[in-house]
Amino acid sequence: MTEKSEFDSPMLRTALAQLDQTASRLQLDQDIHERLRHPRRALVVSIPIRMDTGRTAVFTGYRVHHNSVLGPTKGGLRYAPDVDLPEVSALAMLMSWKCALMGLPYGGAKGGVRCDPRSLSRHELENLTRRYTAEIILLIGPDLDIPAPDMGTDEQTMAWMMDTYSMTQGRTVPGVVTGKPLIVGGSARRREATGRGIVYALYQAARRLGQELRGRRVVVQGFGNVGSVAARLLWREGCVIAGVSDIKGGIWNPNGIDIRQLEAHVAESGGVGGFPGTEAISSTDILFQPCDVLVPAAIGSVIRGDNADRIKATIVAEGANAPTTPEADVILRDRGVTVIPDILANAGGVVVSYFEWVQGLQYYFWRESEITTRLQEVMTRAFNRVWALATKEGTDLRTAALMEGVRRVAEGYRVRGLYP
Repeated sequence: MTEKSEFDSPMLRTALAQLDQTASRLQLDQDIHERLRHPRRALVVSIPIRMDTGRTAVFTGYRVHHNSVLGPTKGGLRYAPDVDLPEVSALAMLMSWKCALMGLPYGGAKGGVRCDPRSLSRHELENLTRRYTAEIILLIGPDLDIPAPDMGTDEQTMAWMMDTYSMTQGRTVPGVVTGKPLIVGGSARRREATGRGIVYALYQAARRLGQELRGRRVVVQGFGNVGSVAARLLWREGCVIAGVSDIKGGIWNPNGIDIRQLEAHVAESGGVGGFPGTEAISSTDILFQPCDVLVPAAIGSVIRGDNADRIKATIVAEGANAPTTPEADVILRDRGVTVIPDILANAGGVVVSYFEWVQGLQYYFWRESEITTRLQEVMTRAFNRVWALATKEGTDLRTAALMEGVRRVAEGYRVRGLYP
């Protein structure tokens, strides 16, 4: 399989363009700006595994560290057919800004394996995960780089990673990954942290705009771990969840969908399609339905320059990574749509991952109420900083969030200097 050029990626070009624009606004030192444009290190590995049929298949995996100036690197691991080096590099860069924005002592990282996890058996997924972990083991560790689950991976994936790493160390090392099952050192509330963080960010945005969340009509694209949690919590807050979609399609009911019943339907049927009392709609068209709040929580680049004028929401809370292109950002801003950017809106996952990491290092675990309270505090403080900066600079929330995140990383470089 031919590898793409490291610069031949819309997502990476977007991330670099955002950095360049932010550096210009901040009047960043040119030398530091140049360092920020490049990942510190990137590893590409071959992952040979024995399939259930007995044959050997070879997959390609990646792990990228964007920077570690503020601490060990942190970032998810995704299994998807279109994973490549440019995508992983872009996502590692976004993680740098996200961690810095939230005030976490981390740099940004990301990992991925090019595969279709739905076509692999549990045994094959375990073999893939363990061999991938062995191949990147020189880059990971509780003081070096801490992976977490992302698209196509979950708690079980992290348990296999932790076990593989621990076997090489001769001791159990819970701090090497986050997003683990509770029984092996995971944190309470980690699974729902990203979705819960979106709700906290939306609450603050609504308050600043003089609105209430209760009674708002909401559309959620993506009913995976992030979207389903956000939908459930918003529904409990009194929002009307009018539209939901997953990879197979979407459903629409302007009068509202009972999320508790929908979750039972998904558990039984495997998807949102066919839920009683709703109209079938495509997962793309769900974006353009009339609503107050839109939560794109599926994949990147779904709101683009050629469709942003069809968005009817007044608030867009980005649950996915990079769901809005720069061209679409301009259109939405000109139309008065408030976009809560991904590095702020979906940061709840990495915040509670940080809590899990701290708990694992101390072998002391917190109560659920402590975690929820601390997550809300961190999300609220970050949102307020971004809102204040956006107001001061007369700009949108994404620009302000990037300015805050990039500034913190750049300051770390300035203070530490250049070795040798």
